[in-house]
Amino acid sequence: MSKLITVEIHSNGVADVRLNQPEKYNSLSPKMFEAITETGELLSINKSVRAIVLSGNGRGFCAGLHIDSFKKMVGSTKSSITTKSFSSDTTPGNSVQKISMVWKCAPVPVIAALHGVSYGGGLQLALGADIRIAAPDAKFSIMEVQWGLIPDCGITQTLRELVPLDIAKELSFTGRIFGGEEALRLGIITQLSDSPLESALNLAELIATKSPNAVRASKKLFEATWHETGSTGLTLEEKLQKKLIGRPNQVETVKANFEKRSPQYIDPE
Repeated sequence: MSKLITVEIHSNGVADVRLNQPEKYNSLSPKMFEAITETGELLSINKSVRAIVLSGNGRGFCAGLHIDSFKKMVGSTKSSITTKSFSSDTTPGNSVQKISMVWKCAPVPVIAALHGVSYGGGLQLALGADIRIAAPDAKFSIMEVQWGLIPDCGITQTLRELVPLDIAKELSFTGRIFGGEEALRLGIITQLSDSPLESALNLAELIATKSPNAVRASKKLFEATWHETGSTGLTLEEKLQKKLIGRPNQVETVKANFEKRSPQYIDPE
């Protein structure tokens, strides 16, 4: 695994994933794009992982596309970043879009802990998480318009679930910087915390105490039906529930409740 990302999987199944190029504000170079996607895909096939916490080392989460990439665009009519195919085909999208989609498509909950700046692709990376916890003084921007570009790191699949269309347009048209309080009010982040990483790890630890089969099924249910018709959602509710009832982890959950003890779960099949 790349040195650009650090990963520690705790004994409770929580994967602590950190962008690790603090001297560059964890900016997105081609190698960083690849490292993020590779990490997400490897964790997605690890059955022992219960939840993922995504954060950045240093003074900010991610400052967006590295300045060298913008320099290479001068005098060029195309970008090599979006045309190069990284990793496998298990994650939808091109190499740029994969950095958010790999977390959105991960079978377990992903919690982003945000501090400092989350600009451009950095914010879009965070939008791929299921839950975002940010410091009150964190700064955000859909900044691509400042460079004559559009946001293209999977934002059409993530931001639409969080804000109305007019808000998405205003933030993209202006590229303005906004703080944690406004991000919370707009629905872009889930909650504020003076210690976002600690809060994210605590939440992940709580999730890890629940049946992994039920947690995975819950994420699958909402991801597959949030924008579908009523019949589609109702059908999938029934289908997923039938797969849970009577299985070892569901039985263990019930027994632990009656016996007033902590459940002992096995890894999902």
